[in-house]
Parts: sequence; C-alpha cells; structure tokens
Amino acid sequence: MNARRVGLLAMAAVVAAAGCSPSPAGPEDSPAGEPRTIRSAVVDCESAEDIRYRIDDLESDGTLNHGQATALRAKLAQVERHEAAGRSERAAEALARLIAQVEEWVADGVLTEEEAADLLDCADDVLDGPDPVGPFAYVTNFGSANVSVVDIATNTVTATVPVGVFPRSVAITPDGGVAYVTNFGSDHVSVIDIATNAVTATLAVGDSPFGVAITPDGGFAYVTNAGSDNVSVIDIATNAVTATVAVGDSPLGVAITPDGGFAYVTNFDSANVSVIDIAANTVIATITVGDSPSGVAITPDGGLAYVTNAGSDNVSVIDTATNTVTSTIAVEDFPVGVAITPDGGLAYVTNADSDSVSVIDIATNTVTTTIAAGDFPEGVAITPEAGP
Repeated sequence: MNARRVGLLAMAAVVAAAGCSPSPAGPEDSPAGEPRTIRSAVVDCESAEDIRYRIDDLESDGTLNHGQATALRAKLAQVERHEAAGRSERAAEALARLIAQVEEWVADGVLTEEEAADLLDCADDVLDGPDPVGPFAYVTNFGSANVSVVDIATNTVTATVPVGVFPRSVAITPDGGVAYVTNFGSDHVSVIDIATNAVTATLAVGDSPFGVAITPDGGFAYVTNAGSDNVSVIDIATNAVTATVAVGDSPLGVAITPDGGFAYVTNFDSANVSVIDIAANTVIATITVGDSPSGVAITPDGGLAYVTNAGSDNVSVIDTATNTVTSTIAVEDFPVGVAITPDGGLAYVTNADSDSVSVIDIATNTVTTTIAAGDFPEGVAITPEAGP
C-alpha cells in the first residue's frame, strides 16, 4: 500500500468511526436472470466509471450482494460529485473511504482478498492518478518553425509542435506544465501545454522576441524583444501581457534571481545590462559591461551574475548586491552562452568563433580549462547533479 493511500485511509478511518460508513450488509442472493458481462477485464482504471464496472461485475457474479454494491456506488457518487466540482482533495478522500470499506469487508471475511483484489487495484490506480510522464526536452527549430519534443529516457522525438516563425528560445514553468516559446520572426510567444503538446495560446509581444525566463514561483514570464528594445511581462495565470518595460538597445538574454526579485537583461547594442525590479516592473539599475553582451546566468545563491560579451571576448561578473562589475574575465572569441553548475562552483561559456568552451572557477574568477567544441557553439546547459 503506497504512502498516499495510507494517509487517505487514515483520514477515512476517522470518518468511518464517526458513523459515516455503512456496515457491510449480510449475504443476499445475487440478481438473477441476466447473463454476466465482464466489462472490467478489458477496461483500464483511469476514472470512477472504471471502478463502477468492477462493482457491477462483482454484483453480477454474486461476490457482492445488492446492498453492498449499492453502498459502494453511493461512495463512488460522492467521488464523482467532488470531481465535477473541481474538489480533487475531497474526491480523493471519498475514494479512500470506498477503499477502506472494501478492506473492512475483507478483514471481516465478507470478501476474500482474491475477490477484492481487482476492485482495490483499480481504486488504487484511480487514487494515484496517471503515471508521471517525461522528462522531456523542448527544442526550438529556428529554420522549420516548430518545436521538437524529445523523450529523455529514450532520446527519441515523440512530438513536433508547430509554432511561429523563427522560434528562438524556450522556458518551462517550474511545475512542468507549460512551455513558452519566443518566435523571433512573427513577434509573438507560443504557449505549449506539455500534457498534450498543443499550442493553447499565441501571445503578441514586442518586435523580434528573443529570450525568455520564468519567475521561480511560476507566476510570470519575461520576454526580451530585440527589435523594440523592451521586455514583455506575461502573467502565466491569464496568459496576458501585463507590463512592458523599456530597457537598452537589442535586449537578448534574461535571467531571474533565485528569490524571484530581479531580472537581469543583456542589451546587445548598448553594451549594458538592465536590472528590472520584478515587484514594480521598473528598471532600477543599468550596468555597463563589455561589447555586445549576449548571455547571462546567475549563481544559485543569487549573489553574482555572469554576462558574456560577444564583442569584447570576455565575461563581466556583476555583484547583484551592489549591481557593479567586480571582475572581467578574458575568454576566447565571441562568447555567447553561459551556464553555472548547481553548486555555484563553475561557469561554462561557449565561444562561438573559436569553437570552444571556457570553464571559469567562480571562487577565483579565472579560466581553468578550455574545451574544444564543434562549429560555432552557442547554447549550454548543465544537468542538476553536475559540479566541479
């Protein structure tokens, strides 16, 4: 018995003790006259209706008498009423009471474990909900106007989702439910429901949307618009643009501090970084960095922001407490992407024109390794367990 079921059954036991659960009825003759049709043998357990099939079959073959079957159907009706009203927790509690009733009958010898097994297994499956899916990787295909969905377990493409023209960046909500894709060539954002891999909304933003980042609480998406020099703020609950924040020239990269307080935006054509106060959606600082800043990543403790400067072949290190550049690190030609290890120990920087990756020790802000890569490396991401 899984932990979730144990907890819910404990809750149901309190209700039963208060007299809300009927006692098992005595044995009765099963309904006669109709041939038995076993529907449960071919029906997967995904809903209350599938549990009803099991109850009907047990009554049909005489395992449950009419009073027992009626008592279970009444409990099942409670489940369905709560589900219809969107009260998922109440529905789970009502289903747990049905399970508790059947287990009580098994303990009292009214049913054998074998007779109750299929019904209990079905109810457990419904209680637990659908099996988790994924994880998946969502890949924007700039030239084909779609997104490839890759099953990470099998490394196969399981879906291709049409989006807008020149999809550039993608970010996924913390609960894994929705992906936001910037379409550079069509000036909008596609919203993909990950459960169905269908586009559920298309949101007009500024000109040439490029980067996107989502706040840690999943409340807002911040989209950089390279062609209109601003950032669109999308309320994820309503999929509406609720603010537009003017920044520097050609904003590209965006990263949000772990506490959700600030967004750091790289402005490619004005050689600076705009710091947006998320609570007020206003720019509170503009920080001069190197030429053509592109990527930005923030350390897990929120203390430092690392900015790649494609035009000056270096990385600016910003102290987020003071919003000042505290170090400038020379790397190789045309650095674009940057990612930081989960322990905050290393930063990995892609150097597009030198086909390499620079590894920066964050404690000393020095390049400790340079790794040969393929032609024109841009993006970089690090697995959660990675470290120095």
